[in-house]
Formats: sequence, structure tokens, C-alpha cells
Amino acid sequence: MTRQVLVGGVTLGGGAPVRIQSMTTVKTSDTEGVCAEIARLEAAGCEIVRGAILDEADARGVRAVKDRTKIPFVADIHFSPKLAVMSIENGADKVRINPGNIGGEAEIRMVADAVKAHRIPVRVGANTGSIEPDFLRRYGRSAEALVESALYNVGILERFGVNDIVISVKASSVPLTVAAYRLLSRRTEYPLHVGVTEAGTTETGIVKSSVGIGALLLDGIGDTIRVSLTDDPVKEVYAARQILRACGLDEEYVELVSCPTCGRCRWNSMELAGKVQEYIRNIRIRAKIAVMGCVVNGPGEAKDADLGIAGGDGFCMLFKKGEPFLRVTAAEAEEAFFAQLKLLLEEKRQNNA
Repeated sequence: MTRQVLVGGVTLGGGAPVRIQSMTTVKTSDTEGVCAEIARLEAAGCEIVRGAILDEADARGVRAVKDRTKIPFVADIHFSPKLAVMSIENGADKVRINPGNIGGEAEIRMVADAVKAHRIPVRVGANTGSIEPDFLRRYGRSAEALVESALYNVGILERFGVNDIVISVKASSVPLTVAAYRLLSRRTEYPLHVGVTEAGTTETGIVKSSVGIGALLLDGIGDTIRVSLTDDPVKEVYAARQILRACGLDEEYVELVSCPTCGRCRWNSMELAGKVQEYIRNIRIRAKIAVMGCVVNGPGEAKDADLGIAGGDGFCMLFKKGEPFLRVTAAEAEEAFFAQLKLLLEEKRQNNA
């Protein structure tokens, strides 16, 4: 088990739930824009948000963001120890730095002293674009180079008395990312921030992130995750939630089971499944529902579903725990299913109250 650190009011590592992160896309000095984006991310399920600090206006903007939001805010800084210190003094709950590009020991000490004074953690990030030259020459672009580079920089912070540290070793290659984190997990007890960097646009990025992050989570590796997409960051949060659920690390949700359909399907089950998925997206109740194309396997394959539907030629059958209880026409299927779904969710809300 990894050590535990506190990011704002959110525990990280040490047996805490795997936390979902994302990053804002507007300048941190744009208070209105960044706070609106943070509100959307938080509503989607983001638990820690990171923002880029490019100049002094951004560093000062951290205070305005913290005054208007509750979610922990991480300041992402490169090259400037002054901006790191300013961000910390303005209320950042954590900073992300690469000691290798912050400067020499005097500059790293500046950041270390500020981190200790304000009792916040720091993330040391290494990726294939920021491997220390000595390790790059020795190992090339490899898992060993990523891990050695990250731990070298962790060691610098440790010398200055910093022990609340989170580490990441990301690559755009899934096999390289997985190999690096597996190696790192054997070398350290610090909590790990896991992700596949520069994963790409939505379709490719979700696939790469799901394979890489999912493989590590199933190994028990990872304390916080980010799905990196060239798209709206809210989609990163939705994808991260789905990865946690697929790995059995989030059980407070409505699970939808739906079949891929085939030539036996005689009604528009795909359309209903899509509408149901959107309806249940942010509902935090444990339930299982099923939208199945036909009656050949429908009730049997979804026998443990709290509520399900399967179709025939011109009609649909609704079932609970595999037992049919209502037959409707295909035209009535959507209205009937949603009516039963709302009843089910309300009943579960009352039972959990």
C-alpha cells in the first residue's frame, strides 16, 4: 500500500479510493472561464483539478479560483520556481513540477521551502519528453529511464525535507507506460498518478487510456488517474469513471448491460440504450439494468438485472431479475421502460435514505 497525502480535503493513496483528475483548458487568470469549467468538471465527477500557470497573472489567479470553488486545485508549473512559490502562496492545494526544468538546487529549495511551509504535496512528473539527459543516454527512451529520472528528482526534494510527494511516469506508448509504472511501483511507496500522456483525440485516447490505466489498476497500481484527451475535459472525467467501474473500483452507479444487436433484433434497441445511458450517467445509485435486442438470450443473459427489456417482432417484454412482468408494443417500449426505470431508482433512493 502506498503512503497517503492530503490534496485539499481529498485523501490520496494509502487505501483511499482512486481519485479522478482532469485539467482546465483556459488560462487560470481567466477567473470566470476557469471557474465555469471547474464547475462542469466537478459535476461530471472530477475530484482534483489542475490548471496551467504560465505567468504571474495565472499565479495570482489561483487565489480567485480557490475563493470561488471547493474542489482541490493543482498548479501545473514548468521552468519558474517563482511562479511555483506564488501559486502556493495564493492557495494551491498541490503543485506539479519537474525539478529538472525548475533550475538548480537553489531554485528547487525555494519550491521545497514553500511546499513545506504551506504543508501541501508536490507531484513529480517524468515523461518521455523530460527524461534527465544522463538517464536518457544510459537507458534510451525506456521504462528504466523514466523511473530513474523520476526517482532522481524525488531524491532532490527529499534532501530538502519534502516527503508529501506523488509521482507520475507517463508516455504516449501504452506498453511503455505500463512497464514504467510496474517498475516504479516496486521501487517506491509514494502514491502514483497514472495516465497515458498525449493519448490523442477522443476515440483513440479513450482506447489507449482504458488499456493502459485499466491494466495498472487491475494490478493494484494507481492512486489517482487522468484520461488525457484532445477534447472537452469533461469527456476525460466520464471516461475515467467508466474505467474505474470496469475495474470494479466504483460500485455506486447504475450499470447498463446492452447487447450489440443482430439480425434477430426487430426493434430499435440501440436508440433506447443510448437514451438510457445518457439518463443514468450521473446517478449515484447501485442498480443494474439491461436493454437487450431480442428474447432469445435477453432475460437469461441479464438475469441479475433489476430491470430489463427485450424485444420481439412488434412487441417488447420488460423483466425483473429475469422474470417477465409487462408486455408492450415496440412503439410503447421507450415510455414504458423509462416509467419503470424511474420507479426503480426512486425506490432505491428511499431504501438508501
